[in-house]
Amino acid sequence: MIWSSEIENLNKVFIIAEAGVNHNGSLDLARKLIDAAFKAGADAVKFQTYKTEKFISRIAPKAEYQRETTGDGESQFEMLKKLELGEETFGVLNQYCGEKGIQFLSTPFDIESLDMLIGTLQLPLVKISSGDITNAPLLLKAAQWKKPLILSTGMSSLSDIETALGVLAFGYGGTSRKPSREVFREAYLSEKGQHALGKMVTLLHCTTEYPAPFEEVNLQAMDVMHSAFGLPVGYSDHTTGIVVAVAAVALGAVVIEKHFTLDRNLPGPDHMASLEPDELKVMVGSIRQVEKSLGARRKTPAASELKNKPVAQKSLVAATRIRKGEFFTEQNVAIKRPGSGLSPIFYWDIVGRKADKDYAPDEAITL
Repeated sequence: MIWSSEIENLNKVFIIAEAGVNHNGSLDLARKLIDAAFKAGADAVKFQTYKTEKFISRIAPKAEYQRETTGDGESQFEMLKKLELGEETFGVLNQYCGEKGIQFLSTPFDIESLDMLIGTLQLPLVKISSGDITNAPLLLKAAQWKKPLILSTGMSSLSDIETALGVLAFGYGGTSRKPSREVFREAYLSEKGQHALGKMVTLLHCTTEYPAPFEEVNLQAMDVMHSAFGLPVGYSDHTTGIVVAVAAVALGAVVIEKHFTLDRNLPGPDHMASLEPDELKVMVGSIRQVEKSLGARRKTPAASELKNKPVAQKSLVAATRIRKGEFFTEQNVAIKRPGSGLSPIFYWDIVGRKADKDYAPDEAITL
């Protein structure tokens, strides 16, 4: 699928297979992840791009789930430094995705990485992580590249999201005014800012826990976000299994992002909360089935069921032999299949009238 900023006009859900750092620092493993995402039918495979020194301090603690999956023997800085890939490697992966026919994406965690992904690799869009929804300088620079953005909203309130959208509206506007919270607010409220956001930004609902508890998913927040901001909304799924991602599509998600790995038993922080290739393929297939099932906002007979209408519905027929001139009564009128005769909706029009002909038992009654 070719990405379009008019995402609500796409005829299918945009599915992002999130490889993240599940390559474990290996180019060969990263290529295999791309192969798996392509085979599963995903539209894009996404990695994470960062300069460790630029976005994590050396004293930053690990998240609880990271301690559970990788232990306490190293800092978050040390853990992620081992998983850092360089610009040349991302160039190779981008090219490999092009050869396979799947969109390469990566989330930048610092401005230098952002500039490399868009300026050097010419990626068609940017995905900003939930952890950077308050990172106004990164948001501003991303919008100034004038590329479509997917913004994850884990750990956020509507107020947090609105503030971030203000930064983006200001960045898309191309104004020379000095950035400030006041001008961000003005940009958000402006007609020009709202137009830019509507054209360029997709929001992803997310629960930033690995794995996310089902009782804390709150998929209905997607509808709340869509109503509040008028923007297309998707879902970044951190739950186990595929049920919630598929349900999100039924509730209107236009983008689905899901972590995957080649093997959940591999060492590393995110493997345990990821799908394996066969599961990813099932998820993609299930989403495609659901989106076909959604249809349009109308209620009419489907083409495939029209042939069953006369078989399944009923008509008014004679329950017993009825002579011409005899009154139709509740005792001699029945409602039976097939539905090719007079509809039972005319039952009360028939009862009490005189038959204008003889009727044999089960013969369709006519007006």
